[in-house]
Order: sequence, then structure tokens, then C-alpha cells
Amino acid sequence: MIKISTPGRICLFGEHQDYLGLPVIAAAISRRVDMSGEHRADNQIVIHLPDIGSELLMEISATRMSYQQKRDYFRSGYNVLIDRGLTFSKGLECTVRGNIPINSGTSSSSALLVTWIHFLSKMADIPQEFSSKELGEMAYQAEVVEFGEPGGMMDHLSTAIGNAVYLEFDPITTAEAIEPKLGSFVLADSCEPKDTIGVLKRAKFARLALIEKIKEQLPDFSLHTFDSFEKEKLKTFLSEDDYTLLLGTLRNRDILREALALFKSDKMTDEVLGNLLLEHHTILRDILGISTPKIERMLDAAMNAGALGGKINGSGGGGCMFVYAPNNPEKVAEAIDKVGGKSYVISIDAGTTIIEN
Repeated sequence: MIKISTPGRICLFGEHQDYLGLPVIAAAISRRVDMSGEHRADNQIVIHLPDIGSELLMEISATRMSYQQKRDYFRSGYNVLIDRGLTFSKGLECTVRGNIPINSGTSSSSALLVTWIHFLSKMADIPQEFSSKELGEMAYQAEVVEFGEPGGMMDHLSTAIGNAVYLEFDPITTAEAIEPKLGSFVLADSCEPKDTIGVLKRAKFARLALIEKIKEQLPDFSLHTFDSFEKEKLKTFLSEDDYTLLLGTLRNRDILREALALFKSDKMTDEVLGNLLLEHHTILRDILGISTPKIERMLDAAMNAGALGGKINGSGGGGCMFVYAPNNPEKVAEAIDKVGGKSYVISIDAGTTIIEN
């Protein structure tokens, strides 16, 4: 019998930036997916999903499985490990339980895939010792690449690695653990369904097209190196909307850089963190248009109850937001609940972990 546990995540800084190749700072949270299971004597894979009243049946295979449905994550996770050369000669039976809000921007699907791949790696004929970064990269392959969907690798790496992590994606993917001394957060589900794919396509492809337009005039343009003080020169060939979109993208880049420097210097204060989160949220709301009236009411209620700052979390258009509330987080959670949110007091937590073996 083995049990694997993996956290959800929040994005502190760099929301909607990772798929542009820009860095992010993410943090694992104390809401998790747990999977416990063992081998069977036959060739069946039986996955119990009591949280949604469902069960999935498959058979072990020496080759890649064919997909039976949209986003067939259990089969795609299996296929990624088959591609890595792992073999399975015994059936498996496991049970999955979790308390991460589903379809709400806290990476429940990524945490599930990291958990499943971690579990399979230990149940293979020759168990493997993958690093947490490798587990995250394989989960990204299984969730995004296998199904040709938009999105970056932040969710998978942050849930696999855990705690707070600074992630870069260009020219190669790197992960740097950071250890900010942070108090409690309050995560709040708006209970509004998200259109993750639709929002990602609008926010991602509109800016990719914008970058190409700029490169027609400035072939060496890069979001990584462009100096914000030089932005005026772009006004001559960009529309007002494109110029505003670029300014928001650059400012979010610079907010992250400020936050990282403060974390590394140990000069981040609760008040500064709150203010940076709020500025990041304002750009996500006003320029990328990913917030909702209900999320704004929840954020306002939290701030009035003593939160120091916060932002929408994930792709947006619904889902979750969070606030930093190191002082009396229960009062903040109660205020959010009164305007229709569903709140959870959370802290930063460890990455994917073997609980029992």
C-alpha cells in the first residue's frame, strides 16, 4: 500500500505570464489531493473517485493507451510513463480523495496528474525515483501537450515542487525555491464556473500576436529585456488597445521582479506584499479582463475585514481568488462568505509527498 499527497497552488506573481515565457512566483497550499492504492492480482486498473461518485476501469498495457474521452488524464499520465520506458505487469487499485476546489484556478487537475504519475512511478515493475521537477514536467506533458491545449507549466511544477518557488521557462525551465516568511492566506471560491480554455486563448494569443506586430518594427524585441522606460517609442505603430495591453504585460513582469528582490533580501513586509498583489490584480482585471463582479465583491469584503491585499487566481472568468490575511484570517473568511464566496484559511505547504509506504 502506498499513499501520495499533492497540494494545489496559488500564483503570487506572474499570473498569465508563464505561457509568454516570463517567470512566475507560485506557492503550494494546504489543500491537497491524496491517492492511496496497491497492486492487484489481475491486469485491471481500478480507480475509485468517491468525491464525485465515480469509478474508472482500465487494463494495464505494454503500449500507449488510446484516449476514450476529452482530457483523459489517467490514460495520458500512464502513456507518458510508457514513453519513458516504464513497464507494468500487475494491475492497480487506488482511491482518490481531495479538498482542492475543482475547476476554480487552484490547479486541482494538475495536482491530480502529479499525484497519479508519482503513484504510477512507484508501482511500476521497476519503481523510479523521479525528482519533483521531473514529475511536474511529466504532468505538463500529460495534461497540456498530449491534448494540444494552451497553458504553461506553472501549475504542474509548483504543485510537484511545493512551498514557494520562482519559475523561469525561457530559454530553459528552471525552478528556484524561495522561503518567504508569510502568514495565513484566505482562498475563496466564487462558485462561478470558469472558461479556462476560452480565457487562455484570448489572453495568450492576443499578446502573442501583439509581440509579432512589435517584432515587425523592432526585430530584437523581447519581453524579457525590453526596458519599460523605452515604451513611448512603441506608440507610433501600436493602437491604443495594443499599447495598453503591452504596458500591463510589462508592469506585471516588473511587479514580479520587485517581489522576487524583496523576498530574496528578506525585506518583504506584509503591507508591501498586499499592495503588490492588489496592483497585480488591478492589471489582470482592467487590462486582461479576467475578473468578475462577484470576485470584486469578495475582494472588497475581504479588504474591509482586514486583508492586506489579494488577487484573482488562475485563468479567471470565475473560479477562485485569494487574499493575504496574516491577522485574523477567520474574520476575513467570514466576510467573504457573507457575499457568496466559499472560503478556506490556507498556508504555504509542501509539494508532492509519499505519505505511507
